[in-house]
Amino acid sequence: MKILFLIVSQLIHFSLVAQVNPVIGEYIFARQEMVAAFNFSSDGRFEFFHSYGAVDRNATGKFTVNGRKLIVYSGKAAGKDFTILQQTKQTTGYQLQFVDSNKYLLSNIRCIFKIGTEVREAVTDEYGRIKLNYSDCDSIYVQHLLFPDIVTLVKDINNTNNLSFS
Repeated sequence: MKILFLIVSQLIHFSLVAQVNPVIGEYIFARQEMVAAFNFSSDGRFEFFHSYGAVDRNATGKFTVNGRKLIVYSGKAAGKDFTILQQTKQTTGYQLQFVDSNKYLLSNIRCIFKIGTEVREAVTDEYGRIKLNYSDCDSIYVQHLLFPDIVTLVKDINNTNNLSFS
């Protein structure tokens, strides 16, 4: 009788825990050349990673469950993937220089230049450089082609400086 009581009480306990937060646990998706995983812990934190070919991503943060909706909060802010290290005013054109300890990441950075209603694009060379002879540019957005998140605004119409990034 005591064993049956213990089993039933444990089942009720596990059932109540599952009702409070049913997403706690590890979720893995794996296919050829791609794997992704979430780990949701009982303290309301999550870990995420994604690997696809040569591209790896990860994130950590907090989560909540609201009815049937899972909401994750991460410290990474959308549209803030690049940090401006230096800005200077030069006489003609724009020169963008990106730096990273992983030299492989310096190429494949897409830059979008808006000049009035016209939109022009360019991609960095193997050294992370772009030099453009546009006399004026209203805004510049950047996005890494291996990590196609939301574009990052790095120059708006009020900023006439040239830029250096990390």
